[in-house]
Amino acid sequence: MSAPIFEVVRAHAPSRALLGGASLRFSLFGVSVQGGALPYAVWQTVGGAPENYLGDLPDVDSMELQVDAYADDPITVRAVGHALRDAIEPHAYITAWIGESQDPTTKRWRFTFRVDWIVQR
Repeated sequence: MSAPIFEVVRAHAPSRALLGGASLRFSLFGVSVQGGALPYAVWQTVGGAPENYLGDLPDVDSMELQVDAYADDPITVRAVGHALRDAIEPHAYITAWIGESQDPTTKRWRFTFRVDWIVQR
């Protein structure tokens, strides 16, 4: 049980163009490749629950995901965040804009948001 976020982002041409084309820099579990090229984005499941019923087994799961984009400058990281938004919104609900920041150690800019995705079983 997982949301098809990778497939959705891979199918979205603007996101692919910003995140490396065929070698899409969009990683699972919130982990980036060490020394990888910028910009990149990561995603991870941060919550969720099955849709429980009294008389039947659940037929869907609600998944809460966090998406983080990283780049060397704020303009690029916003462009990546907006492209990811445009890829995801036709399929799921963006529920929170977590924020923008700069990592004090790496100096990379970060754009973070949360997504609720209803996944059919």
